[in-house]
Amino acid sequence: MSPLRNVDEARRRWLLAPAALGIAAALDSPITFAQPSGGKPLPIGVIGAGRIGGTIGGLWVKAGHPVYFSSRHPEELKDLVANLGPLAHAGPVDEAIRFGEVIFIAVPYGALPQIGRDYGALLKGKVVLDAGNASQARDGDIAKEAERDGVGGTSQKYLPGTRLVRAFNTMSYTIFAREANRPAPRMAVPIAGDDPDAVKTAEALVRDAGFDPVVVGKLADAARFQRGAPGYGQSVTAAELRKTLSLGE
Repeated sequence: MSPLRNVDEARRRWLLAPAALGIAAALDSPITFAQPSGGKPLPIGVIGAGRIGGTIGGLWVKAGHPVYFSSRHPEELKDLVANLGPLAHAGPVDEAIRFGEVIFIAVPYGALPQIGRDYGALLKGKVVLDAGNASQARDGDIAKEAERDGVGGTSQKYLPGTRLVRAFNTMSYTIFAREANRPAPRMAVPIAGDDPDAVKTAEALVRDAGFDPVVVGKLADAARFQRGAPGYGQSVTAAELRKTLSLGE
């Protein structure tokens, strides 16, 4: 089957999901889905369905969004998809990009240039949420570049033409999984981007994942919550994070 036909089939399965959910309910299945905050499910493609990608993508599935998980070895995602139910799909990276109106990238930061080279044409014009962190030990010289030029600008350099938003990079997957949808006040997730509409989309998806978004500013301001910065690693409320970063209400 061609990639486009695979994506069409995934979208068809999404449209048929209410019927599948009815069967699950009749069987007393534990799978439950919420209504997205915007009222409309948003197809999301995840590049890198590891710990962060799998965790955040799974939270979006539970919020009612169809999610297409992808990795270099999509056959290893069968259990993840099976556990999440009919709104979850898995396959190659190019199919995930075609499927998603929004793309979530959660890969080792050193892989970002290759993603740009291989999939730049498909990613162009897409809202892209980038969760990567640059580590010298793992990623090499690109970590020096991100430290020197700021991670937001560095990501945009390697993903040109995308409507990029930095998000979900400040905590480990275990904390995201534990703190999602906790009683108010919820944990804050800082975000930054240059495209106002893309930032609004990211805000909605942060809420749907079970957190409170805090818009820190433009992509250049993403340096304020990259590794080692004051906004990094802060499991705090939105009010507390705004205070730490001296942001207005």
